[in-house]
Amino acid sequence: MTSHSLVPQPPALRLPVAQMRNVFHPGDVERKLARLQESGNQREYETLRTVYERMLERGPERFQVKPSGIPDMASLYAQLPNFTEVLDDVKRHVALAQDSSDGLEVTPMLLLGPPGIGKTHFARHLAELLGTGMNLLPMSSMTAGWLLSGSSAQWKGARPGKVFEALVEGEYANPVIVVDEIDKASSDAQYDPLGALYSLLEYDTAQSFTDEFAEVAIDASQVIWITTANDTRGIPDPILNRMNVFEVEAPTLEQARTIARNLYQGIRAGHDWGRLLDPEPMDDVLDHLAHMPPREMRRALMTGFGNARLDRRSTVEIADLPKAATGRSRIGFVQ
Repeated sequence: MTSHSLVPQPPALRLPVAQMRNVFHPGDVERKLARLQESGNQREYETLRTVYERMLERGPERFQVKPSGIPDMASLYAQLPNFTEVLDDVKRHVALAQDSSDGLEVTPMLLLGPPGIGKTHFARHLAELLGTGMNLLPMSSMTAGWLLSGSSAQWKGARPGKVFEALVEGEYANPVIVVDEIDKASSDAQYDPLGALYSLLEYDTAQSFTDEFAEVAIDASQVIWITTANDTRGIPDPILNRMNVFEVEAPTLEQARTIARNLYQGIRAGHDWGRLLDPEPMDDVLDHLAHMPPREMRRALMTGFGNARLDRRSTVEIADLPKAATGRSRIGFVQ
């Protein structure tokens, strides 16, 4: 697949540099469409015909973006203090792509750790940092392998897979695709939900990945893969060997307080009603939030903000926050 440069953004603005990359060959699509029309089965394969026509209408070019310089990641290190090792790895990959026409390549990564520590939250921040889109694939709800790679157009209700959709319907040649809870993927003797990853996680084979529905090669070599898991027991070794594995520990109590403070300030800054609330949370509020998994902190803060405004107060008090649910296991902290 080919690419060519666009005029880069001024470095001072730290906007992404973009070049265009072809994610498929239009000639391949035209030949497939012509054969379909010649077969006389257009009604039977109406969805497939629509997909081919949509591909030709949109064209093959997608943005391939990367930061215009090694970005200031201080805020990310502060927001995600237990992801320092992962952020260091991302920074190295970004540095390699600077001062060259090369696109950004990030080795597929597995974020390994207990639920609720912010693995998916990290992926969203990474997509924002890199200036590309993000697609979330929750494997715990996927029961068939074709959800990643598509199913044959001969089957009733067949459709393209999620990787094809991300590249053909999306705007980017290098989106962040998050395979969430990869260890929860269920399978049976007929379908392997992880089967497509054997080729997708290898650069060479990903360049001509063929979706089983469209049967047109697409270039998935620039996809930035992030997988998450609670443990590795449900992940085949050949998949593990294709990724950098990062064991993300639960935050320390002090790190959890930092996460809570950053969430408080971020939510406040992101809403007009935030100006009616104190710029800094109280210490006892931070102490209370620090015992929650990061994914629960935001919900608790929204409840606290709402209760404070109901009482016409600018200060969120500990009584405004929801009480910890009894019987629910809490996240462990590193001492």
